[in-house]
Amino acid sequence: MLSRGKIKVLSVFGTRPEATKMAPLVKELARHSDLIDSKVLVTAQHRDMLDQVLRDFDIKSDYDLDVMRENQTLAHTTQSVLERMTPVLESERPDIVLVHGDTVTTASAALAAYYLRIPCGHVEAGLRTGDKYAPFPEEIMRKIADAISDIHFAPTQWAKENLLKEGIPEESIFVTGNTAVDTLLLTAKDDYVFKDETLNRIDFQSRKNIVVEVHRRENFGQGMENVAEALFAIAEKRHDVQLLVSVHRNPNAREPIMRHLSNAPRTVLFDPLDYPDYVNLVKRSYLVISDSGGIQEEAPSLGVPVVLCRDKTERPEAVSAGTVAIVGTNKDLIVDTVLDLLENSERYEKMSKARNPFGDGRASLRIVQALMYWFGLTCEKPCEFQG
Repeated sequence: MLSRGKIKVLSVFGTRPEATKMAPLVKELARHSDLIDSKVLVTAQHRDMLDQVLRDFDIKSDYDLDVMRENQTLAHTTQSVLERMTPVLESERPDIVLVHGDTVTTASAALAAYYLRIPCGHVEAGLRTGDKYAPFPEEIMRKIADAISDIHFAPTQWAKENLLKEGIPEESIFVTGNTAVDTLLLTAKDDYVFKDETLNRIDFQSRKNIVVEVHRRENFGQGMENVAEALFAIAEKRHDVQLLVSVHRNPNAREPIMRHLSNAPRTVLFDPLDYPDYVNLVKRSYLVISDSGGIQEEAPSLGVPVVLCRDKTERPEAVSAGTVAIVGTNKDLIVDTVLDLLENSERYEKMSKARNPFGDGRASLRIVQALMYWFGLTCEKPCEFQG
């Protein structure tokens, strides 16, 4: 039975990427307040970066678990989310808990809901590499959430096929597109003025600016060393290039980047930016070098090619569409690929003009429509996103 004749929805997220992609969905849920009682729980798995997004999108959390600790482990975060979320669920008894993506928060929140027999919906379901250690621990976090969830919001047909292969009932899967594209289209602006004044002073006219963001766990160690060395080599070889490097706060990513690039020519180092600044920086740039998952979904809508420092991706649609080039952490391959994109205008044009296979800006609306259909508030099943 629905709570007070409405669907009582508890949206749960804890990191900046989750918050960024859940923000438009939270806003869309609020627009249907006649049929949906929407509440937000944040775990604060990432504290400062999460708070940035909440401020940027004017989202107020109803519950804040504040689980982040210095040098936190995966085990600590898992335990903390489970223990602190359980009494909230017991008190609220939502009709459904919505989780997003592939973080420890995602899997732990889904598990907490399952223990109390509360239905769970997984936004961005079905992404797979087939390797439980790449990306680590995201591949398994996502599979746990999919195994537990009652409703699966798959961003693409490929993601839906992954779920079907794992025995997920087809009637529980809705192909919606990715909410990342919703957020991007709301945020990227031609006349945007950066909040960080350093960015307003960047020369976007006479130089080819390359945005860099590397931080994945599986690249810690030699992989991060290779990437940093490749970046220094690119800066030395090309005088028309400027590197704009977002330096992650995790010391395993930060230390090698700072050591190799602090004195690199035409290189700007900065702490992670607020999401609007970051998106609009990418929009004005020539290409992106990253190991991020989200950038593979965002950059195609901006016409910016991505050089991906990973061996595998759970978003192969980007590779098929031609918007992403996978280079792993091979120093020579990174350098050669970037130099080729700087010199080979035909290859660059092909990558920059490829169609985004991940969304059209209406994913959040499709998810809300799917929820209303699932709970019997409408007889009309939403049309699937065709990527």
